[in-house]
Amino acid sequence: QVQLVESGGGLVQAGGSLRLSCAASGRTFSSYSMGWFRQAPGKEREFVAAISWDASYIYYADSVKGRFTISRGNAKNTVYLQMNSLKHEDTAVYFCAVDWANRVTVDPPQYDIWGQGTQVTVSS
Repeated sequence: QVQLVESGGGLVQAGGSLRLSCAASGRTFSSYSMGWFRQAPGKEREFVAAISWDASYIYYADSVKGRFTISRGNAKNTVYLQMNSLKHEDTAVYFCAVDWANRVTVDPPQYDIWGQGTQVTVSS
């Protein structure tokens, strides 16, 4: 069964850092693009970052550019999101997802498999 599991969320003060991990199983994910999204209460799911299968193309939302870094460890079938200089407005449930078509897109419906999410709370 194809599955994505996020971890690394938690409570952090503004200005702090967290590193999220997304572990994939059931299929070799190293050949596909992956993305991170987030959803705050009462808001739509929004794009955060995406990475191509070979990490040659990386794209960030303007709101996180310069603060967040997406990377992948293909040997371990894992994608990471390093989050620095966190702000209260970064508070959300963070999801990872895989796009079997390798499009590196910001559009959630283009992604095929989603994890269950991990909560990130930034106190101001």
